Amino acid sequence: MTATPPTFLPPTFLNVDGSRIAVRHSAGSTPGIVWLGGYKSDMLGTKAETLSDWTAKEGRAFLRHDYSGHGESGGAFADGTISTWLSQSLAVFRKFARGDQILVGSSMGAWIALRMVQELRKAGDANVVGLVLLAPAPDFTSELVEPVLTEAQKRDLAEKGFFAEPSDYSAEPYIYTRALIEDGRANRVMTGPIDTHCPVHILQGLADPDVPSSHALKLVSLLPADDVTLSLIPDGDHRLSRPQDLDMLVRAVGDMAGRGK
Repeated sequence: MTATPPTFLPPTFLNVDGSRIAVRHSAGSTPGIVWLGGYKSDMLGTKAETLSDWTAKEGRAFLRHDYSGHGESGGAFADGTISTWLSQSLAVFRKFARGDQILVGSSMGAWIALRMVQELRKAGDANVVGLVLLAPAPDFTSELVEPVLTEAQKRDLAEKGFFAEPSDYSAEPYIYTRALIEDGRANRVMTGPIDTHCPVHILQGLADPDVPSSHALKLVSLLPADDVTLSLIPDGDHRLSRPQDLDMLVRAVGDMAGRGK
């Protein structure tokens, strides 16, 4: 009988403030890798699966989860906010991660990663030793969504509490709620220098239609210059899921893991 691939084993569930959060964790060497997905993404996407395969070959620990309203986790997507998903990510990290860890955040996951470092440091936890951020979208609600709201969208937010936008990545529309946008203002990280206390490697596509490269450049300007690597991918889109993008992701994470503290 052949063994079932780890990915297809049922996830573990962790109750966080009444939400049933789906978690997949593989033990292994440190620094471990922690995957943080994007807005409306799940932990079985191409990039997460690529890292799962790579960490398995390396014998390295790998941790990932679905935010509430995403993937295999419980809860309604429209009920989520940055604070909610941050709280869940911290709970999963504290429950399962042991020793040095590298946070790998994609799009909104990069925002969650930066906020996690802030909160962990405040609590005296210095186990995050590196960040790899793909098409990072910190503060996207205030920096990328609010400035371009149409009058109709503003009206929907005021009257209905949300507006919907067609998605290029899903048959279902993206939902942006008033609660998400208001909570996003309280979680902003790009208001001044960001001290991560660890090296950062950013991968950004120059053909990204969702998060412009100028956003990544602004983020770099707020990070400690001697600890930051920015890799610009001329024809890279927002997903960064082509074979060459995935190779670059694995190299970036591998290099970061090799740096240690």
